[in-house]
Amino acid sequence: MGSLQESSDSGRSCCDAHRLDLNHQKPGWRNFLAFVGPGFLVSLAYLDPGNLETDLQAGSNHGYELLWVVLIGLIFALVIQSLAANLGKHLSELCRAEYPKYVKYCLWLLAEIAVIAADIPEVIGTAFALNILFKVPVWAGVLFTGLSTLLLLGLQRYGVRKLEMLIAGLVFIMAGCFFAEMSYVKPPASRVIKGMLIPKLKGSTATTDAIALFGALVMPHNLFLHSALVLSRKVPNSVRGVNEACRYFLIESGMALMVAFCINVAVVSVSGTICSVNNLSRENMDQCSDLNLNSASFLLKNVLGGSSKVVYAIALFASGQSSTITGTYAGQYIMQGFLNLKMKRWLRNLMTRCIAITPSLIVSIISGSAGAGRLIIIASMILSFELPFALIPLLKFSSSSTKMGPHKNSIYVIVFSWILGFGLMGINIYYLATGFVNWLLHNDLPKVGNVFIGIIVFPLMAVYVLAVLYLTFRKDTVVTFIEAEKDEHSARTHVEKKLEAEKYDQSARTHVEKKLDNSNHTFELSHLHREDLIDIHLPN
Repeated sequence: MGSLQESSDSGRSCCDAHRLDLNHQKPGWRNFLAFVGPGFLVSLAYLDPGNLETDLQAGSNHGYELLWVVLIGLIFALVIQSLAANLGKHLSELCRAEYPKYVKYCLWLLAEIAVIAADIPEVIGTAFALNILFKVPVWAGVLFTGLSTLLLLGLQRYGVRKLEMLIAGLVFIMAGCFFAEMSYVKPPASRVIKGMLIPKLKGSTATTDAIALFGALVMPHNLFLHSALVLSRKVPNSVRGVNEACRYFLIESGMALMVAFCINVAVVSVSGTICSVNNLSRENMDQCSDLNLNSASFLLKNVLGGSSKVVYAIALFASGQSSTITGTYAGQYIMQGFLNLKMKRWLRNLMTRCIAITPSLIVSIISGSAGAGRLIIIASMILSFELPFALIPLLKFSSSSTKMGPHKNSIYVIVFSWILGFGLMGINIYYLATGFVNWLLHNDLPKVGNVFIGIIVFPLMAVYVLAVLYLTFRKDTVVTFIEAEKDEHSARTHVEKKLEAEKYDQSARTHVEKKLDNSNHTFELSHLHREDLIDIHLPN
């Protein structure tokens, strides 16, 4: 399998910047390491403050009974994220190529709204952490979150591997806090396993909490993010090479989501164990009955004592900052993919961040921490509404021969993924519709106001259903798949043109020509990895 890597960094030598290895002698684990990164960055979305809050509430209200939702949700997420990773092209770019102009712009606006909605819990969670640590107002914490995210993204100048290590460190801080508390409270293993394997919905709020927990695990912006991040890895343009890359992406996504699953289980178990003890103080009982990000620090008191607030705030800060970085990545990829905007990275990051923090800033200034907490619930409903507009194109493109060629999903994967997709969309639409109807029936507005809102909203719901049906049944027409070059002569010609265009030095040209002359098998041309999306270079 061959690999060809381009780099815009003129400071590197030509041999380092353009590597061509036709013998494919590297061990399997070395090849696998080259694909590690995208899945772990994407998995941070399953550890953001929004997920943390739904985990805390599920544990405090239902103990271990909703752990099966976490397990099934992350299995479903693995399937969907694998489809995004195997797409071979950026999902938003495929949408731009396939759909008519007005549909394309509508999908872009919906994707941007999804990024903003996903960013709200992350920004507010970080602001709550700063409020706990330094007593700064929530609105000031929101502003600092936007600034700190841009500073962290600036670390890309020193290599994205360093940024990946920083993000991993933040995640492990959060995980360490809850694993330490879990080891102290010792939740009964039999009940935890029973909660994972036996579905149960007991209590008046169990269905709502289960849907909220499930809906927080599959988010639309993550599908755009994963399909873009994998393009920074070099994938050979051959059936064997693509299949091997897909296998590596699946393994990496599985490992990343397993880590996310363990952390989510730890959070639910800690909350469920502490809030179900018999000798709970009146103050802690009140906190368990209305558990949220701003009041959950008491869960860590057993291990950390008086410093529990500080360590919890650090864990919350780590969760918020790591997930806001991935949200910023998703925003810039969506803007570039749908609109084909070419701008400097710092400017793109700045635009994305300003758009994303605006709603959180306005609400925190007007309503303070209480309003910011309610905004998290609204954000989860928006994400539920948005999911079909990213999921349906993904399911269609990954199953289409015009987009995937011979690499399209098998009939079994097509049937399973569509059943899974409609199940996910059905759950989210049910959550959205029942939430709105319940609010309409129990709010304090006069009847005239409710009638007026119903006249506006119900036709919009009909338009929403029609839009979902349009995306589902519209036939794909644009061919984007390009066949791999099949013979050695065409591959030789292509590589020689590349060498000429990029002005390889004489030694690099001689090395490549010798490799071509000595090769007795079909040459497999590698895709050029996407430097325009993100500079994630492979480990040596």
